[in-house]
Amino acid sequence: MSRRVVITGMGAISPLGLDVPTLWQGLAEGRSGIGPITLFDPSENKTKIAAEVKGFDPLNYMDRKEARRTDRFVQMVLAASQEAVAQADLNLEGRDLERVGVVIGSGIGGFATLWEQFNVLVERGPRGTSPFLVPMMITDMAAGKIAIHYGFKGLNFVTTSACASSGNAIGEAWEAIRRGVVDAMVTGGTEAPILSMAVAGFNAARAISTRNDEPERASRPFDAQRDGFVMGEGAVVLILESLEHAQQRGATILAEMVGYAATCDAYHVSAPAPGGEGAIRSMQGALRSAGLQPADVDYINAHGTSTQLNDPAETLAIKAVFGELAYQVPISSTKSMIGHLLGAAGAIEAVACVQTIRTGTIHPTINYEFPDPDCDLDYVPNVARQADVRVALSNSFGFGGHNVTLAFARYEA
Repeated sequence: MSRRVVITGMGAISPLGLDVPTLWQGLAEGRSGIGPITLFDPSENKTKIAAEVKGFDPLNYMDRKEARRTDRFVQMVLAASQEAVAQADLNLEGRDLERVGVVIGSGIGGFATLWEQFNVLVERGPRGTSPFLVPMMITDMAAGKIAIHYGFKGLNFVTTSACASSGNAIGEAWEAIRRGVVDAMVTGGTEAPILSMAVAGFNAARAISTRNDEPERASRPFDAQRDGFVMGEGAVVLILESLEHAQQRGATILAEMVGYAATCDAYHVSAPAPGGEGAIRSMQGALRSAGLQPADVDYINAHGTSTQLNDPAETLAIKAVFGELAYQVPISSTKSMIGHLLGAAGAIEAVACVQTIRTGTIHPTINYEFPDPDCDLDYVPNVARQADVRVALSNSFGFGGHNVTLAFARYEA
């Protein structure tokens, strides 16, 4: 059984705003959401900048008691789910809730709760530890809490594959609908990693930018002067449904998801395989699953991290898959504006692909100033572009050698 899968709702809590329209407006305008860190005192860290979510108040989405017992990464995904469910008008009263599932991606889950409670343990001993430590910390609570809130009783889990986590989540949700296991899925990703310990760890690995005096220019994918990614936070949710289910409900269809593939480099914990070998197979697999040829692709949303190793490897992989067409297909990196949302990156970039298909606007890769001879493709530098985009690919790659490619298309009856 292989059913068509469509997208009927989207929600976002992001460094550019607290809903999808605000996020998309910022991306289309080429506006940066990166600035000085305010969530903790970064004075002792080498990196003092991040892409924080501004103005998020969990009490706008839940009561005070629930907010106290919920980590920020779950608070944000619950908020994003409310926007997505509302847009999809997913009123399933009288329908079989066992046919609706939830799959969310998160790389590290409730890191803030774990760090806070570790300090409590050190200062006050075991008796001071919160009884909510475990349910607030574990990654699967992102999916569990959404299911509890709405009563969705289908398959339910969280994918953790580093920065490919929400790409895997969306792909596995798509697969479950195609196989007929469920009729609809709430899927996406969430991450709240902006903590001193996380920043210190990435600094030690020399992975993140230290361009503290120019935060808005710090994330510069494919640019010769890039010096690492910028950490971001946020949550994104998409509603996926079988075409039949969406049509029966009279839902508005935003786009169709047509392909998915996941591969492993089996090479290194943080560096991509030589020549982007795993990424090549991921893109080829997504095209194959969608029944598409490279010439069918109108846009690629790159993983585009602004790191020394990823950007040329991804460029090589695109060249290997697309040949001479690689120089004609526009490519952009959402991370240039919102930083790297780690486990939520694939989901927010999926939304960017859907909005590109819907609006005909390709958002730019900002801060592209100094060409890198190893990165010589069309990265839509600095200014948005209008184009007729019918098919878009989205790449997500993660530490451990995880590679995911998603394929989206304009819905046609």
